[in-house]
Amino acid sequence: PMAPLPPQIARNKGRTAEEILKELNSSPLFMTELEEDNEQLQALEALAYEGSPMENATDFKRSGNEAFGEKRWADAVEFYGRGVSIMLQEEARRKKGTPPPEQYPQGNDEDEVERQRAMIGTLYSNRAACHLELKNYRSCYLDCRNALQYNDRNLKAWYRSARALLAAGRIEEADDACAGGLSVDRDNGPLQEIEKEITAKKEALAKKLAEEQRRKAEAAAHEMTLARVLRERNITVRKSARPPEMGDARVQVIEAGEAGGEQGRQGELVLTFPTVLLYPLHYESDFIKAFSERETLMQHFGYVFPLPWDREGEYKAGGVECFIETVTGGLMRVGKKVELRSALATDSVEVVDGVVRIYVVPKPKAEGWVKEFKATK
Repeated sequence: PMAPLPPQIARNKGRTAEEILKELNSSPLFMTELEEDNEQLQALEALAYEGSPMENATDFKRSGNEAFGEKRWADAVEFYGRGVSIMLQEEARRKKGTPPPEQYPQGNDEDEVERQRAMIGTLYSNRAACHLELKNYRSCYLDCRNALQYNDRNLKAWYRSARALLAAGRIEEADDACAGGLSVDRDNGPLQEIEKEITAKKEALAKKLAEEQRRKAEAAAHEMTLARVLRERNITVRKSARPPEMGDARVQVIEAGEAGGEQGRQGELVLTFPTVLLYPLHYESDFIKAFSERETLMQHFGYVFPLPWDREGEYKAGGVECFIETVTGGLMRVGKKVELRSALATDSVEVVDGVVRIYVVPKPKAEGWVKEFKATK
């Protein structure tokens, strides 16, 4: 018969590598992931240091200060963190009612407890300073919060918290932190300085918000005016399921005389439309960002023609026919000397997605193109 498996192998038979690794990680000697509530680890860690918990925490604080002075922020974070861990173990021990080790009987003395709690606050505050230098803003203000739980008169913790919160864009909370520090010492210079920064930031944000609200109000008013003017002109507009990306080009209502001197009495409202001139026989197009309702195609043909790709010279102002597609899929001829508003002010035409589309075809080929267009519908 086969010899029995060794106990370790037998115990792991049938278990996955992940399950075995998890158990190993829970053992202090193999742990790679720190778990704050692992009592075995805390006990093993405590044995690694000589001296009382307070003495060890003081040593780590000193090492952290040296690293901080040399701008080794990450190392300082580690040193301060180890000091915090030692002190928190003492806090946890007292909370459970466990007596101090025989070699350190003073561990529960009132003065000793007060010194340890002051040390915890200092270590948290110092570590927060490192996080601030490293731009770990969340870690910074969390450490400050912990420091203030042990000493709410810690001005450095109030300041660092305000500085980190301000850097993280949490203005109101930064203001609260600054106010907390100034309530302890109204004359504190660094806190007064950051108070000015916070005030300036709040004013800038308030100005930005007011500007955004003004723009929104203007946009809403413009939309209301636009809708009214479109109704008055009997111009129908519609949005499709997938409107094209138009950038800042859109249907607008402006006063006559603005942006190019549109025709009309001063102060009279005039519509402008993004317009595409389509040349279907050559698969080309031109885009006019703001075609005034008071303008005609002939006015725009004056600068659009000649077309750079029209080698045959077929496209001339007097030699083309123009069409707009109707809501039923047909075509409506558009006079080149007719104002755009007249072409659009009919129930048979609608402006889709805020863009007027006009087909431009050479006269000799217009009839054939129209037949082909209708045949495809």
